[in-house]
Amino acid sequence: MAKEITGKKVLAFAVGAFGIIIGVNLVMAWQAVSTFPGLEVPNSYVASQSFDKERAAQEALGWTVEPSYENGVLSLVVRDKAGLPAPVAELKALVGRTTHVRADAEPKFTQAGAVFTAPVTLEPGAWLIHLDATAADGTEFRQRIDLFIEG
Repeated sequence: MAKEITGKKVLAFAVGAFGIIIGVNLVMAWQAVSTFPGLEVPNSYVASQSFDKERAAQEALGWTVEPSYENGVLSLVVRDKAGLPAPVAELKALVGRTTHVRADAEPKFTQAGAVFTAPVTLEPGAWLIHLDATAADGTEFRQRIDLFIEG
């Protein structure tokens, strides 16, 4: 003989089911907020005031950057408009995952012509490179590069 379903049982089931759903949503929201890398710039209004001028100067350089990763070495090939090695005075990069900052690293690059190389361990998956370079004339060059490592 089956037990009778009462209003109290239905209420307990509904509260329990929605409690689980809300609990999972709270955990997922906490994980999303706690692993977010944060702001790109401290004050977006101040950054916007010089954006067009900086972008025009960077575009005038005509630089292209080609990333590659093989055998534990990250390579960045930086070329000018003519395809020649770009006159880079300084180059640094922040390499990390697109979703969190735990794996962020600032590798030390060495230069050989147009090629900048640095030893770094990158696991398979999506990586993000925030490149900051300075031209010989002092022009700033910034680029966000998405890199996918096969695994």
